[in-house]
Amino acid sequence: MKKIVVIAFIFLSTLAQAQLTSKEEVAPELVEKREAQKKEITNNYLTLKNNLLVSDSLAVVKSAALLQQSLKNFRFKKLNLEQMNDATTKRKEIINLVAEVEATKNINKQRKIFEVLSVKFWDLAPKFKVADNTLYLQVCPMTNAVWVSDSKEIKNPYYPKNMLTCGAVKASL
Repeated sequence: MKKIVVIAFIFLSTLAQAQLTSKEEVAPELVEKREAQKKEITNNYLTLKNNLLVSDSLAVVKSAALLQQSLKNFRFKKLNLEQMNDATTKRKEIINLVAEVEATKNINKQRKIFEVLSVKFWDLAPKFKVADNTLYLQVCPMTNAVWVSDSKEIKNPYYPKNMLTCGAVKASL
């Protein structure tokens, strides 16, 4: 009988703790913090893209470092185990690509890495997107290289001198 009482007490304590944790996850200040983290990731990606637009390889290195740090600080929520593993793997791939961008000062190599990075970033964009912002997947029709933008206006980061406005919106979130 004692064992049943002890087990029941442990079960009720665990249940109460789980409910408390669940309530903490939706506290307004935590929601605001999470939205700020999402905004930081998206802004760091967009800054990286914009630095490629102006062909500033040193600024690209700095923005890559900021993107890498903001990605490392982000934790996924409300995913089942399979989704969590997939999202975590993709985030790690993006972090590795950002580290490659950060490791080179050659603007052409940075752009080549950014092509792959942008595809992977778009895969996770729904998890990084801030509630009140729209993101656009844009594509260069000459190379099929994609990038993410917060504007419908085309500004091609791969060929800013020759084909700045060459591209199209492929999708939006």
